[in-house]
Amino acid sequence: MDDAERLAEQLAERFEEHRAHLRAVAHRLLGSFGEADDAVQDTWLRLDRTGADGIDNLGGWLTTVVSRVCLNMLRSRSARPQEALGVHLPDPVIGPDDASGPEGQALLADSVAMALFVVLDTLSPAQRLAFVLHDLFDLPFEEIAPMVDRSPAAARQLASRARRRVRGTATDGFAAPTEAADPAVRRRVVDAFFAAARRGDFAALVALLDPDVVLRADGGATRPEMSVVLRGSAAVARRALLFAQPAAVISPVLVNGDTGVIVTAGGRRVSVMGFAVAAGRIAAIHALVDPERLARLNQLAR
Repeated sequence: MDDAERLAEQLAERFEEHRAHLRAVAHRLLGSFGEADDAVQDTWLRLDRTGADGIDNLGGWLTTVVSRVCLNMLRSRSARPQEALGVHLPDPVIGPDDASGPEGQALLADSVAMALFVVLDTLSPAQRLAFVLHDLFDLPFEEIAPMVDRSPAAARQLASRARRRVRGTATDGFAAPTEAADPAVRRRVVDAFFAAARRGDFAALVALLDPDVVLRADGGATRPEMSVVLRGSAAVARRALLFAQPAAVISPVLVNGDTGVIVTAGGRRVSVMGFAVAAGRIAAIHALVDPERLARLNQLAR
């Protein structure tokens, strides 16, 4: 191996040390594992072209580059049909239902609630970047400002506006509080929800749902008829009865750190659902029923 090959290998090894962090940043900014991987790959290609000479803080340099790549992707992202309906959901982060194990604990520590992702989709690209990098990754505004071509004070204002938007939508089912201290209670509520749906018990379903519950279902481009936003316990209970599948297999998982399930029928994954539970009732449901994205989850979800 000559010197050039050795240097190239060392550069690749240094990049791999940062890959997981870069992917986490990109996923939070884009809400898509596929797009996040594209952004990370683009970042590697830029580093491979320029080399690390003169870069004192490689981790900071890479974070800046991947953030700028994501910002450009957000700005150029074409409107999706489901986004126009306000029901686009991000790719879920799925983990084992037992949060006491190392993998479950890591998922909880590294998760962003599905509800927050939904709010992030309502922000401008610059607001989203400022909020995510500062509030979720603790980057100072002095480092964020050049990424959005603003002063540090202006970048701070972007994050502040985003924060107000997040707080302002908390009453619309986006950020319903979760009984994080007792996952067993959350799981019992969700299990009872599916049991009631299977036996066709409308009254029991309504009793398990918060009166202001919000259901968001994303059917993607191939199943736009499945994309819907429903509010209120009666409306959500009726839909649960309509789509109940007695033969379906309900597998408990964590979805973005919250109580969730994977629903399979005939050996095929038909939905991934996350639930926000507050005061013993379901306050929000996020259901990904897009067959194309469900088929990719095994490859894209970590």
